[in-house]
Amino acid sequence: MATDDVEATNEGACSTVRAVDRAVAILQCFTGDKPALSVLDIQKRVGLSRPTLYRLLQTLGASGLIKAEGDPQRFRLAHGVMELAHVWLAGLEKVDVARPILEQLRDSTGETAALFVLREQKRICVLELESHHALTIARGIGDTGDITRGASGKAILAFLDDKRRDAILDQVAKPRRAELVKALELVRSRGYAVSLGEVFVGAVAFAAPTFNHNGEVIGCLGVFGPKARVKDADIPRFGAQVIEAANAVSEQFGHRVAKTGKQLKPRAYRKRGAA
Repeated sequence: MATDDVEATNEGACSTVRAVDRAVAILQCFTGDKPALSVLDIQKRVGLSRPTLYRLLQTLGASGLIKAEGDPQRFRLAHGVMELAHVWLAGLEKVDVARPILEQLRDSTGETAALFVLREQKRICVLELESHHALTIARGIGDTGDITRGASGKAILAFLDDKRRDAILDQVAKPRRAELVKALELVRSRGYAVSLGEVFVGAVAFAAPTFNHNGEVIGCLGVFGPKARVKDADIPRFGAQVIEAANAVSEQFGHRVAKTGKQLKPRAYRKRGAA
């Protein structure tokens, strides 16, 4: 290997292969907003000379990671990227991935933390870590509920695609539907849901959605505790913590979390109209 292909880090503790770094930079140019790029587009993003860029594109093309199409020529990610993604996704176990994040959430809030997944119109608890307090709220693994009720349900329902959400709302009685629509708007605006005694009398629950690599909501993270301990003043802090934890889980599932999104900007709690 030519010495020019290897560059040391500032500390000199390890080396990176420059050609590999450049190839990865090319692959990372493609986004959902820009799935097809010209050579000039890619060159502007990676800052490589045209000959070097063409050599790397040919190598990536031969590996099935990039394909060229059209005239003028444009490049897209190819089937090889999806094959790698399938291998990676197959190795993910949601419970194992989420457990350390839930442990941290449980310890930072002092309350029970749980992971829920979406199945049709139900949310199912697949992992629950109970609070260490003597007085605690727990649902139990396997607990199932409709996504039109409670913080965990509304956190999911609020972020479903419009068509699927509207189909579910159409099944709700009109008086409650209008109230639910307002509640979901509030959930979307602040990034998390709150319920006060809606599922369990005397309980306060928080939940924020989790997403997969396609940006589709697949469940949520929830925190719940007794109202005797969780005060109104705690709600903004708990909301921010559950959002942060849900985003961390989503990133583990392959979702690229925007650093300036509503999910990351919890708003002040408004007691009236809380979800």
